[in-house]
Amino acid sequence: MAEVTLDTTRIHDWYSFHRVSAETSGFPDFYGQNMNAWIDCLTYIREGDGMSSFVLGDSEQLSINLPDFEVFTGRVPDISAELLLCISFINQRSLERGQKPALVLLLL
Repeated sequence: MAEVTLDTTRIHDWYSFHRVSAETSGFPDFYGQNMNAWIDCLTYIREGDGMSSFVLGDSEQLSINLPDFEVFTGRVPDISAELLLCISFINQRSLERGQKPALVLLLL
């Protein structure tokens, strides 16, 4: 299983969330710095389209580790809630295509 850890201690606003996400997931230079772009980059990680540094097989999943999740949620509740919603949306897209959910979230 591929794995990425978002350093939640570096996330204090939307700008830092997108910067940390782009760095840790290998998003392209033209990454749009918004949640629609975030979804696009991670929806097709099984297709190897260059939108992230991950290329998964059909049954593989990407584990997204979020250390200090309670502190992170307390500091930026809007970002935390939107992140969970977007992960759910990406996994729903996978299910609709008859695939295993692409993302696994580990709250550390």
